[in-house]
Amino acid sequence: MNRGLILKFENLVQLRGACRQLCTLAYRKVYRAQWKPVQSSAHPLWSVLLYPQFWQKDKLISIALSQHRHLATKEETKKKKKKILLTKGEVEIRQKMTIEELARAMGKDIDHVYEALLYTDVDLNSLEPDSILYEDHIKLVVKKSGMKYKSAKLKEEKERENTDAVKRPPADPAVLTPRPPVVTILGHVDHGKTTLLDSLRKTQVASMEAGGITQHIGAFLVHLPSGEKVTFLDTPGHVAFSAMRARGTHVTDIVILVVAAEDGVMQQTIESIQHAKNAGVPLILAINKCDKPEADPERVKKELLAHDVVCEEFGGDVQAVNISALKGENLMVLAEATVALAEMLELKADSTGLVEGTVIESRKDKGKGPVTTAIIQRGTLRKGCVLVAGKTWAKVRFMFDENGKAVDAASPGIPVEIMGWKEVPSAGDEILEVQSEQRAHEVVAWRTYVEQKERMKKDVEVIEAKQKEHRMEYEKKQRKLAHLTWRQRKAVLYKANKHLMFLKPKERTEMDKNVLSVIVKGDVDGSVEAILNILDSYDADDECKLDIIHFGMGDISETDISLAEAFNGVVFGFSVKANENIKQLAAKKGIKIKLHNVIYKLIEDLKDELNSRLPPSVVENTVGEASVLNIFSVTVGKNKIPVAGCRVQKGLLDKKMKFKLIRNGDVIWKGSLSSLKHHKDDVQVIKMGMDCGLSLDKYIEFNIGDEIICYEEKEVQETTSWDPGF
Repeated sequence: MNRGLILKFENLVQLRGACRQLCTLAYRKVYRAQWKPVQSSAHPLWSVLLYPQFWQKDKLISIALSQHRHLATKEETKKKKKKILLTKGEVEIRQKMTIEELARAMGKDIDHVYEALLYTDVDLNSLEPDSILYEDHIKLVVKKSGMKYKSAKLKEEKERENTDAVKRPPADPAVLTPRPPVVTILGHVDHGKTTLLDSLRKTQVASMEAGGITQHIGAFLVHLPSGEKVTFLDTPGHVAFSAMRARGTHVTDIVILVVAAEDGVMQQTIESIQHAKNAGVPLILAINKCDKPEADPERVKKELLAHDVVCEEFGGDVQAVNISALKGENLMVLAEATVALAEMLELKADSTGLVEGTVIESRKDKGKGPVTTAIIQRGTLRKGCVLVAGKTWAKVRFMFDENGKAVDAASPGIPVEIMGWKEVPSAGDEILEVQSEQRAHEVVAWRTYVEQKERMKKDVEVIEAKQKEHRMEYEKKQRKLAHLTWRQRKAVLYKANKHLMFLKPKERTEMDKNVLSVIVKGDVDGSVEAILNILDSYDADDECKLDIIHFGMGDISETDISLAEAFNGVVFGFSVKANENIKQLAAKKGIKIKLHNVIYKLIEDLKDELNSRLPPSVVENTVGEASVLNIFSVTVGKNKIPVAGCRVQKGLLDKKMKFKLIRNGDVIWKGSLSSLKHHKDDVQVIKMGMDCGLSLDKYIEFNIGDEIICYEEKEVQETTSWDPGF
């Protein structure tokens, strides 16, 4: 062998060993006081014996390498001393720790942690000293090291001072003054609640409502001919607006229950009675549409007995008035009954001091910004007052009555529209006046803090439940793989999850096809609340998942379109608009915008969208039926083919369509015909009453009495099983 080649080979081998040692140091980032060169097993012994002069040179290189030292500074020496601490067998751990931190806490080096991690399902090739380990793996490493662990104490958060705003103590009876009664009109949809209010106010609200159905809660101050003032709340009677009706009863003094004389007690009538009972509010019964020929007020009164509404004529305390809201009959009798009941209740309020009230409705107005309709319950509201409601606040800029006329002050029992909110508060929120804007910020900050704390508490509970579930799954898998080595376990886990790693984008899209993502926009908070309450009843996730990705108030915006594009969703708008630019943008991006003014039409449209997401079902339509009367066999080449002699009993047999063979009620075969003959001629169609011979595309023996069915398959669109209740 050429001595020059041997020399080069030896030098390369030694250089390779040195490079490997340097790479190992760089990768692990472990600083040691001294390291030794790797003795290569590829180094041939015979070369040392035969050529000592060449080996001597390599040996000198090896000695030089072995004498290499890492010159550590004083700081690094201190750090190293701190790193390896003597532990008493108990390690303080946290939920998330790096490998380096865990090694320091255990008083071990990093290699020890790596070795312990071999017993877990962690991919060691992806780990660095600063890689984060989770609590499960940390505990396992400590256990494998023969130590015990304890959880590190969390720094106790300093108790925050409660800075919330609260109602004032009850006022001195001496300062109380009479106030207008707040009367809520309740009843079933289309029983004439808004028409009654129109007649009292001499307005035409009902004609302006979409579909003639009230879909908002309205607060109006009505001046009766007797000079009395009464605040009326007109609530929706539709099934979708249950929350609005409940909210109306909690701020009211008297409930007028409107029941149509020809319809009697209906579903929302019963619900309205329950709301009034829950709020402890007295009832006045207004039996409407008494001018109709089919009206039967007595039947209505008797039906109400079953729901503990006992009229005065039956010995109860509920006043009943027969009216016709459309023709204005007996309306003054109803008004007098309301005023009389209000006088009995002796309704008084404190009109001094800080304001208290309730948000009846809220919306986002294009020109005015966030606006609320509220009823003042204590104090007198004026311009410049600083109010807090929920997690938002307002400095009152303007106030309007129900006719849009600006007002300077609002006393208890008066409904008013407030402008100046920073955000839109939720309907039903309590309104409290505070001394300054700074105080309002403190209140909002405290309420936000409390809500976050509650949310975190719930999140922790969910996380702990999930961790427990994952731990049980992990332990179950570990028990199954306990007999395998860690390399074999790794291979098994890889095979199990391989299909998820290599999932194609097309397959992901198909998986997401059975998901309907929706964005809901409404004109007021109550409308959005009603729609969301209906969507909460959705119970057909196994057919198509319904995902509400965003909801809010106001017209359709560019942000809504971008969200819909990201989630492949549909935008539903209730009593809102979308300008031409938004419509063009949506059309360009292929986003559907569905605008409605009647709530049940919006829900019907939503159901149609859900139906379109469902896979179609295949339905078989029978075209013709034939019975096998005789059996033949025909030789084609070397093969014998069974042939059935048939007569068409119903419809016709078309060779292009699909066929099935039925024997004793069981389907034996499905497919197509290989031949269809009438006498000796090949034909495409055999009509009813004609005889034919046919053979199948598969070898199957016929029996006399078998049935041959000719059918066609049609795809039929499936419909969702979800029933919103109307």
